[in-house]
Amino acid sequence: MNEATPLKGSCHCGAMRFEVSAPPKELTRCNCTFCSKRGVLWAYYPTEQVKFTSREQAGVYDRNAPVVHHHCQRCGCGTWSDIPVWENNAPVPGQFKVGLNARLFDGFNLDAVRVTFVDGRNLW
Repeated sequence: MNEATPLKGSCHCGAMRFEVSAPPKELTRCNCTFCSKRGVLWAYYPTEQVKFTSREQAGVYDRNAPVVHHHCQRCGCGTWSDIPVWENNAPVPGQFKVGLNARLFDGFNLDAVRVTFVDGRNLW
Protein backbone atom coordinates (compact mmCIF):
# COMPACT_ATOMS: atom_id res chain seq x y z
CA MET A 1 0.00 0.00 0.00
CA ASN A 2 1.19 3.46 -0.89
CA GLU A 3 1.56 5.79 2.13
CA ALA A 4 -0.35 8.51 0.22
CA THR A 5 -3.32 6.23 -0.52
CA PRO A 6 -5.98 6.33 2.19
CA LEU A 7 -6.62 3.05 3.97
CA LYS A 8 -10.34 2.39 4.11
CA GLY A 9 -12.39 0.12 6.29
CA SER A 10 -15.98 -0.79 6.97
CA CYS A 11 -18.22 -3.03 8.99
CA HIS A 12 -19.58 -6.20 7.37
CA CYS A 13 -22.71 -4.59 5.88
CA GLY A 14 -20.93 -1.36 4.85
CA ALA A 15 -23.16 0.99 6.86
CA MET A 16 -20.16 2.14 8.92
CA ARG A 17 -17.16 3.35 6.89
CA PHE A 18 -13.92 5.05 7.83
CA GLU A 19 -10.54 5.90 6.38
CA VAL A 20 -7.09 6.93 7.57
CA SER A 21 -4.24 8.51 5.64
CA ALA A 22 -1.68 5.82 6.52
CA PRO A 23 -1.67 2.17 7.54
CA PRO A 24 -0.97 1.38 11.19
CA LYS A 25 2.63 0.74 12.17
CA GLU A 26 1.57 -1.30 15.20
CA LEU A 27 -1.55 -3.10 16.42
CA THR A 28 -2.64 -3.85 19.97
CA ARG A 29 -4.24 -7.04 21.22
CA CYS A 30 -5.81 -6.67 24.65
CA ASN A 31 -7.07 -9.53 26.81
CA CYS A 32 -9.60 -7.55 28.88
CA THR A 33 -13.03 -9.14 28.92
CA PHE A 34 -14.46 -6.71 26.34
CA CYS A 35 -11.63 -6.99 23.81
CA SER A 36 -11.40 -10.77 24.22
CA LYS A 37 -15.08 -11.28 23.52
CA ARG A 38 -15.06 -8.78 20.66
CA GLY A 39 -11.90 -10.26 19.07
CA VAL A 40 -10.46 -6.86 18.21
CA LEU A 41 -6.99 -5.86 17.04
CA TRP A 42 -6.69 -2.14 17.77
CA ALA A 43 -5.02 0.43 15.50
CA TYR A 44 -4.74 3.75 17.35
CA TYR A 45 -4.87 7.13 15.62
CA PRO A 46 -5.17 10.76 16.73
CA THR A 47 -8.80 11.81 16.22
CA GLU A 48 -7.90 14.27 13.46
CA GLN A 49 -6.38 11.45 11.35
CA VAL A 50 -9.61 9.43 11.17
CA LYS A 51 -12.36 10.31 8.73
CA PHE A 52 -15.75 8.64 9.17
CA THR A 53 -17.47 8.56 5.80
CA SER A 54 -20.60 6.78 7.02
CA ARG A 55 -21.76 6.26 10.59
CA GLU A 56 -25.56 6.45 10.51
CA GLN A 57 -25.87 3.00 12.10
CA ALA A 58 -23.47 3.76 14.98
CA GLY A 59 -24.45 2.25 18.28
CA VAL A 60 -22.67 3.02 21.55
CA TYR A 61 -21.57 0.89 24.49
CA ASP A 62 -20.06 2.95 27.30
CA ARG A 63 -19.80 0.54 30.21
CA ASN A 64 -16.36 1.76 31.23
CA ALA A 65 -16.44 5.53 30.68
CA PRO A 66 -14.53 7.52 29.61
CA VAL A 67 -13.91 4.81 26.98
CA VAL A 68 -16.80 4.66 24.49
CA HIS A 69 -17.11 1.67 22.14
CA HIS A 70 -19.00 1.97 18.85
CA HIS A 71 -20.57 -0.77 16.75
CA CYS A 72 -22.83 -1.12 13.73
CA GLN A 73 -26.43 -1.56 14.81
CA ARG A 74 -27.23 -3.38 11.56
CA CYS A 75 -24.53 -6.09 11.35
CA GLY A 76 -23.06 -5.90 14.88
CA CYS A 77 -19.39 -5.35 13.99
CA GLY A 78 -17.35 -3.51 16.60
CA THR A 79 -15.94 -0.60 14.63
CA TRP A 80 -14.06 1.88 16.82
CA SER A 81 -13.58 3.20 20.33
CA ASP A 82 -12.98 6.69 21.67
CA ILE A 83 -10.17 6.30 24.19
CA PRO A 84 -8.52 8.85 26.48
CA VAL A 85 -4.87 9.71 25.92
CA TRP A 86 -2.93 8.55 29.00
CA GLU A 87 0.17 10.09 30.55
CA ASN A 88 1.76 9.15 33.88
CA ASN A 89 -0.85 6.43 34.52
CA ALA A 90 -3.77 8.87 34.25
CA PRO A 91 -6.05 10.09 31.46
CA VAL A 92 -5.28 13.55 30.09
CA PRO A 93 -8.49 15.60 30.50
CA GLY A 94 -10.20 16.30 27.19
CA GLN A 95 -7.66 14.41 25.03
CA PHE A 96 -8.82 11.35 23.11
CA LYS A 97 -7.58 9.02 20.40
CA VAL A 98 -9.50 6.64 18.17
CA GLY A 99 -8.99 2.90 18.36
CA LEU A 100 -10.07 1.39 15.03
CA ASN A 101 -10.80 -2.31 14.69
CA ALA A 102 -7.96 -3.16 12.30
CA ARG A 103 -9.74 -6.37 11.27
CA LEU A 104 -12.15 -4.11 9.35
CA PHE A 105 -9.51 -2.50 7.09
CA ASP A 106 -10.11 -3.37 3.42
CA GLY A 107 -7.28 -5.27 1.71
CA PHE A 108 -4.80 -4.82 4.55
CA ASN A 109 -2.40 -7.59 5.58
CA LEU A 110 -2.62 -7.73 9.38
CA ASP A 111 0.29 -10.19 9.49
CA ALA A 112 2.63 -7.49 8.14
CA VAL A 113 2.28 -5.36 11.28
CA ARG A 114 3.73 -5.95 14.73
CA VAL A 115 1.11 -6.82 17.37
CA THR A 116 1.70 -5.67 20.95
CA PHE A 117 -0.05 -7.58 23.72
CA VAL A 118 -1.65 -5.57 26.54
CA ASP A 119 -2.68 -7.41 29.71
CA GLY A 120 -5.90 -5.45 30.16
CA ARG A 121 -7.44 -8.22 32.24
CA ASN A 122 -4.95 -7.61 35.05
CA LEU A 123 -3.95 -3.97 34.55
CA TRP A 124 -7.35 -2.42 35.14
